[in-house]
Amino acid sequence: MNDQDETAPPRTPTAVRPGESPSRRSFLRKVAGGTAGLAAAPALLSGTSRPALAGPADPANLPPNNPPWTTTAGYGVVEYPYGMPSPYEANVVRRNVDWLTADRIASISFTPLADLSGIITPNGVCFERHHGGCADINPDEHRLMIHGMVDRPMIFTMDDITRFPSVSRIHFLECPANGGMEWKGAQMTRLQYTHGMIHCCEWTGVPLSVLLDECGVKPGAKWILAEGADAAGNHRSIPMDKALDDALVAWGQNGERLRREQGYPIRLFLPGYEGNMSVKWLRRLEVGDKPWHSREETSRYTDLMADGKARKFTFMQEANSVITFPCPEKPIRQGPGLYHVSGLAWSGRGKIRRVDFSADGGNTWTPARLNEPVLSKCLTRFEIPWTWDGKDAFLQCRAIDETGYVQPSLPQLRAVRGTNSIYHKNSIYTWHVLPGGEVENVQIS
Repeated sequence: MNDQDETAPPRTPTAVRPGESPSRRSFLRKVAGGTAGLAAAPALLSGTSRPALAGPADPANLPPNNPPWTTTAGYGVVEYPYGMPSPYEANVVRRNVDWLTADRIASISFTPLADLSGIITPNGVCFERHHGGCADINPDEHRLMIHGMVDRPMIFTMDDITRFPSVSRIHFLECPANGGMEWKGAQMTRLQYTHGMIHCCEWTGVPLSVLLDECGVKPGAKWILAEGADAAGNHRSIPMDKALDDALVAWGQNGERLRREQGYPIRLFLPGYEGNMSVKWLRRLEVGDKPWHSREETSRYTDLMADGKARKFTFMQEANSVITFPCPEKPIRQGPGLYHVSGLAWSGRGKIRRVDFSADGGNTWTPARLNEPVLSKCLTRFEIPWTWDGKDAFLQCRAIDETGYVQPSLPQLRAVRGTNSIYHKNSIYTWHVLPGGEVENVQIS
């Protein structure tokens, strides 16, 4: 059943593409000032051209013939002691944007969302964010200190931590800058770059509340400073309420130990909060009665408003969603007809309650089907059948979470936040499907 958006009259979408000057739409100005280089982003990206159509199959390998892999033995067991994907999936990798940061030591890579199925992100393609490079730590020499406003300051070895009863939970982890390059206009030419600073895994570890109980938290303690053992010494102030709720000291990820780039041997994990707060390579927790106002919560990870003031401690990752097929990396290759649109939705507030789909730039919306499982603070896969007539279409999705929060349109978000921010850009995205089936990232008025 379609429902009409009652907040605006029907309109013909007008697309603004990456690098294009939206002269008649002042709220889509080109990037200026310190980020002026983003206007030329598409020309600078490596590996961001639209994918070519697959090459023709060799008729000799098609039915009724027997291809060579059915007539010769394959390789034996433990040929690859640690299993690897098929070489035909070699393109499914993390990617970075060379011009985004000064060097790769303090940089980021992006998850290839368009190539993934379900809701679990394989460990090898989870996006990375490092402030001082990826620490390579011997677990036998690593310790976790808990001190400050506690009755019993303690130092835990890895063996100590893994002796505690563990829990496993599936949650997403998202950088608050996900999509942040597009506040002032469409810039990126791949889904991987517009939304790829997110992944979703099964995390295994000890509830932080258990370790705090072991140490005994003193009355009046309201905050915890979490510090990493990497060269950057990343540290963030964590509200005590969150620490006692669902925070984990995690050592496992998708059934194995953490990868180095994900914080091996232990990390803090705060479901639904900014990814930077889930401090990797965790070495110290200091309990106190007020926040520390560290570098990573003052000069960074604050939200610059239109009036020049900055919002701080915006911990929660708001409801968000994106269509993963069709998308720039996955165009429509078989002409007009029936397709199943697929995508992902998530919210740091809890479960996704509904996802709506629009093929006309938000004039009309149809509820999509949510695939099970639908879990709290977790990626949720949605699908909806859509018949494409071969003409221009403007595909959008919007998420509504269990608290009633509705993912905003881009004009709605800009009306509140302006265009100066980097973080918490969770507005509705638009994919423009061209008559040839290609898909481009646009912003529409």
